[in-house]
Amino acid sequence: MDDNGKTEYFRHAWREYKISGSTSLLESFTSGFIFAQMSAKAGLKKYGEDAKICLIAEFKQLMDYDVFHGRNASELTCHQKQKAANMINLIEEKINRGHTEKNPVIKARSVYNGRVQRGLYSKEETASPTVSQDAFLLTSIIDAIEGRHVAVTDIKGAYLNAKMKEEVLMKITGEEVKLFCELDPSLEQFVTKEKNKDVLYVQLDRALYGCVQSALLWYELYSNTLKGMGFQLNPYDLCVANSNINGKQCTVCWYVDDNKISHKDQEVVASVIKKIEAKFGAMSKILGDKHDFLGMEIVFEKGKVKIGMKKHIQKAIDLFLDDITRDAATPARPDLFDVPESDLLEDERAENFHSVTALLLFISRRCRLDIQTAVGFLTTRVSCPTVKDWSKLRRVLQYLRGTMDLHFVIGADDIHSMKSWVDVSYGVHTDSKSHTGGCISFGWGVLATKCQKQKLNTKSSTEGEIVGVSDFLPNMIWVSMFLEAQGFSLEENILYQDNESAMKIIQNGKRSCSAKTKHMNHRYFWIKDRLKNEQIKVKHCSTDKMVADFFTKPLQGSLFRKFRDVILGYKHISSLYHSNEEDSSTQERVEGNHNGVNVRPSVDKHHPTVVTWADVVREK
Repeated sequence: MDDNGKTEYFRHAWREYKISGSTSLLESFTSGFIFAQMSAKAGLKKYGEDAKICLIAEFKQLMDYDVFHGRNASELTCHQKQKAANMINLIEEKINRGHTEKNPVIKARSVYNGRVQRGLYSKEETASPTVSQDAFLLTSIIDAIEGRHVAVTDIKGAYLNAKMKEEVLMKITGEEVKLFCELDPSLEQFVTKEKNKDVLYVQLDRALYGCVQSALLWYELYSNTLKGMGFQLNPYDLCVANSNINGKQCTVCWYVDDNKISHKDQEVVASVIKKIEAKFGAMSKILGDKHDFLGMEIVFEKGKVKIGMKKHIQKAIDLFLDDITRDAATPARPDLFDVPESDLLEDERAENFHSVTALLLFISRRCRLDIQTAVGFLTTRVSCPTVKDWSKLRRVLQYLRGTMDLHFVIGADDIHSMKSWVDVSYGVHTDSKSHTGGCISFGWGVLATKCQKQKLNTKSSTEGEIVGVSDFLPNMIWVSMFLEAQGFSLEENILYQDNESAMKIIQNGKRSCSAKTKHMNHRYFWIKDRLKNEQIKVKHCSTDKMVADFFTKPLQGSLFRKFRDVILGYKHISSLYHSNEEDSSTQERVEGNHNGVNVRPSVDKHHPTVVTWADVVREK
């Protein structure tokens, strides 16, 4: 699955939660995480009075925000009644700091059943941005190297602050009707009977969770509020806003209702928080060097940012239907990309495969970059997982069990100097398509990673490298433009390649190609143009130091550990060039024959002399 596919997959999981409260696709997403969820009826049966207290608190919040007003059923047409979606009330068991599955925090959540609105609105009418992981990391790096004070806040009942712009009707039924009438006796006049059940029709005045337009309404309200405070949005990530306060930059980035606010002066941070609270009410907030943000345990220390997700990793292991009792040295065996004949999983295991893979995808994009290659493949198998796929998922969990305490460290020697690596494994997939890997580093750890199966077949490893560069180059351009909008223009921008022939073509264009490459014209001319416009230098990198190789294939042994330590930020990127270890890549790379497909490495991997395009053509 490519990066766009992964992003859409995660967004689909998030939408499922917002619409119905379902966590079948995604089990964790906030500072704590939900490990069980049930209907209000089941919650009342399990927790009794405690669950009732939670429901009343949730209902009271809706009443305090004037979320809806009653409608007479007799005044509604049959069409209006049919369009009225049910209110869904849930009880969530949630783990926060200091809690376990044996003593969870329970919380009620009321949502609008947004399924009835699907297809009624275009994407433009409902889609709202959230801060990207790369933007979050880049702003965090800046926070660390500038020694800013950081606060993480959570806006209470965020969506409920936004007003609905059109008529949206909702139907409340059952025992919940009595609870609402106890809180607001004026609602009793709107109660009617349908099939011997109490029914209350209401019209939403506020953006209740679950409505497909709620996210956009909240985004517009919050972004306009920040603009009114003097902030300007970064045009390359519309959930990052900056303002110059007391001669220094103040940055706010947000994901729905979670905010990260930073400035050199702690009083400025407190002042910004106070202004936001004046608009939306008191917020929960954490100031200091340790934070929880979107499930990530974040520590700012010595100019670096350390990120861990141990609780979520343990949750993935516990969620898997098989017991994980062994450890594995790597996340995947050399045959990761092979898709042999195998029996399909039964429904229960297929659903479990889907859920665990979604959770691992969440973890791999935020903290554990060392499992991205394996998880990227598994996400392509969720529609029809087999017994073999199940064993590959088990292998990832075995690896995570043995490396539970690993974390991700990101930092910069110089935020004005960016280095990127792009590599391609030629023809490694069963359909002979190649696999692109890429990453960017400012010294410690990597970001803007790409681990993607190419969408077309290429005739040689050189062509595969050109496709890989054209696929990854937008990542480099975006990071450059994002940083420039943050006030940090790049002074050095280097792209490392390990294929001499591909380097000549992307730098020289037509002068370094032949008539046999006409079908590649658009790609390499675009690359040449962008390299020139963005002032990107292309430099050669030997294969044993090509860190992007980590994202192109399931590496094994010491080579895996060597690259993993650099990618996760345990070692500086320069350690690749200072290493005196004997290169064992010949034994530990995944090359050779795959399912009868002859896979030849990049043209210079075993031939240090420069190879021309003509030499490559003659080999064909």
